[in-house]
Amino acid sequence: MIADVPRSRSHSVRLRWPSEHTYTPAWWVPGAHLQTLWGKLARRPPVVSTRSERWPTPDHDEIEIRRLDRGIHTPVTPRLVILHGLEGTIRSHYLRGTLRQAEMRGWPADVLIFRGCNGEVNRVRRMYHSGETGDLELVVRRLIENEPTRPLVLVGFSLGGNVLLKWLGERVDVMPSQVVAAAAVSVPFDLERGARHIESGLSRLYTWHFLRTLKAKARRKLDRFPGLFDVAALDRSRTLYDFDDAVTAPIHGFRDAHDYYTQSSSLQYLRRVPVPTLLLSSFDDPFLPPDVLERVASEASDNQHLVCEFHDRGGHVGFVAGKSPVSARYFAEERVLSFLAAQVVARSAAA
Repeated sequence: MIADVPRSRSHSVRLRWPSEHTYTPAWWVPGAHLQTLWGKLARRPPVVSTRSERWPTPDHDEIEIRRLDRGIHTPVTPRLVILHGLEGTIRSHYLRGTLRQAEMRGWPADVLIFRGCNGEVNRVRRMYHSGETGDLELVVRRLIENEPTRPLVLVGFSLGGNVLLKWLGERVDVMPSQVVAAAAVSVPFDLERGARHIESGLSRLYTWHFLRTLKAKARRKLDRFPGLFDVAALDRSRTLYDFDDAVTAPIHGFRDAHDYYTQSSSLQYLRRVPVPTLLLSSFDDPFLPPDVLERVASEASDNQHLVCEFHDRGGHVGFVAGKSPVSARYFAEERVLSFLAAQVVARSAAA
């Protein structure tokens, strides 16, 4: 006989949502690390067909957009924009799960693949990073130009959530009216605290995983642009902080990793977010010290647009639920789409 599994409490700055939004962790995926790794190692993500488009950028590069077109094409049906996490690809399980949720609702959707995350070395010196919002701005503006009457909703996961929140804060005075709502899942709100936190204990496994692909990409970039950064510093990198100090910062005009993290962390932009936005995280996220979420809640309390849903458990972009592996459900993807849908309905009713 299996004991009842306690529900994970939702710590909310404003209790706007009924109890059915409380997350019940899957008993068969115990612990933060298993919640974090389940999607990559054990989940069988849904197959969702997308097509690829390449859009030129002002700096003579290009970005790849993966498009889900099988939505209901009416002016009141929203289009969903999705941003992936560090070293994510179109194969990332949470992207495919979110695309399926959009497909089930009849929403068209677009995934912005960050530069260098499509298996190719991009053309110019710069890469992608946690504070780069120019490509998101380009995508939003182009989508609005193509469909000026369609509502737009956005979701970002992990690094993509940081990019999204920073962009929202930057655009507070010039936010297009078509942007209705947003959601950000497992965001590393304080980049330096997160980078330091992931260096300890079992979290070092994630550091090793990310550095393996990041360093390989950096070397390919150096082949194309000799002298772009100090290769010896890259070789010495053993942590994400080291990598950002050796590569990310000098490539993108920051003094060092500390300067990069300081300027790019989304925490400082939360009070300026101008549209209804769900912040969904867990206190056991192995990528972030739990006290950072307390700071986030404090910042969010001064912004009526922010809804914090912070759960005791869920890991990093995990939130696995369901009675057994054969009936697994992924709470974050479902919750994000239900939140965004509610905001679209609310906007339409108020119009």
